[in-house]
Amino acid sequence: MSSPTEDLRQIVARYKSDPESVYNTWFVESPARLKAFRAIRRGVIEMVSAIRAGTFGNDFKGSPLETVLESITEQKQVFEGAAHPFYWKPKLRIPDIYENEENKRAFGQFLDNCLNQPAEDRLIREVLELDRRQIKGLGPAVANILYFLHPTLLPPFNTAMVRGFNALFQDNKKLGSWSAYLQMRSVILATNAALDPPLSKDLGAFAGLLFDIGVGKIVIDANWTDALERERKQIETTARKRHGQVLHDQQEENEHLKQQYLLTTIGRALGYRVHVAANDRSKTYEGQCLSALTVQSLPNLRLPEEVASTVALIDVLWLGKENDDVVCAFEVEKSTSIYSGILRLVDLAKSLHRLELHFFLVAPDAREKEILAQLRRPAFADLDAMELRYLLFSELCEHCAGLCKLGDDFRVLLKLARGKAGNQ
Repeated sequence: MSSPTEDLRQIVARYKSDPESVYNTWFVESPARLKAFRAIRRGVIEMVSAIRAGTFGNDFKGSPLETVLESITEQKQVFEGAAHPFYWKPKLRIPDIYENEENKRAFGQFLDNCLNQPAEDRLIREVLELDRRQIKGLGPAVANILYFLHPTLLPPFNTAMVRGFNALFQDNKKLGSWSAYLQMRSVILATNAALDPPLSKDLGAFAGLLFDIGVGKIVIDANWTDALERERKQIETTARKRHGQVLHDQQEENEHLKQQYLLTTIGRALGYRVHVAANDRSKTYEGQCLSALTVQSLPNLRLPEEVASTVALIDVLWLGKENDDVVCAFEVEKSTSIYSGILRLVDLAKSLHRLELHFFLVAPDAREKEILAQLRRPAFADLDAMELRYLLFSELCEHCAGLCKLGDDFRVLLKLARGKAGNQ
């Protein structure tokens, strides 16, 4: 009895030998396909720039997005209809990226992040974040753009391909679901790799196979689909766990970023200049890029080079209103080590030798006991001199507006901050 992979190899051999298959008419023999990659990437860059500049427009027609989709739909029958999901439908208010400015900026940021992100897990994270936003009418049709940005990591996606996938793997995936797309992607990658050698590292080749099955050009023998279905279920179980972890990591990162943004907002409202960790300056929260709100680089604090590089990674620093002195330093500890966060603050305190500095750990309410346990360690027995306190996420979120409105300087934080005993 042959294995599912052996049977699939026979299907692939038929697919590759048919001169009228998608493999031969589009994937191998179409010069326009190769030219499209550069044109679409350039078009996406222009689209991101237009969204940032506020010139994107409020309709699909005449927008840079139309130009990108024209390049995609030129790819013969494989992408016929790829532009339809992006047509502006005023009565349905979909897709909601033309008149909703927040959604438009989120879409532009998503594309920009995908343009500049070659790492597989980060791309998955961007897709999950876009899905989390639940932008009305903006489903996995976007994958047809993503394919031309990362053809070895993200397959295209349309009705015929979904139909072909369901026929091949005895499944019932839905067209408009990002979660279905990500599950399909995991199965496609694993099945393609199992062919050894794969049909192609470019996932357009396998997507073309699914397309030909979906339109009835290749007929699947039902005798061996049961085995493929079992393999598909195993792959999807693993993928769900992985995507769940990626989503969890994304939520952690978003909460960390939110606290940095709140501390930046409060610091600026109190009249301080703000520095955020060098590796976080390019991040954006609710359409606001931290780099636009903070100083470009760490001032010269006359620190040893190795200490300065560590201090530059402290999450938030408030700098003097009239000089470069550090007034307050904040380490946001969502899930990372409380111990290492304290050490970075201790490094700064011992290097600057100034008693008027104020140091804060910022952490979720659920980690308060962990903070107190760390502060009781013998290694930190002499921390009282450096005024190390902690702030809880819930209280910082709740009182941010009040701190900005009523505070004159850092001392307003002391009303919320807690010390070793957990008292304010």
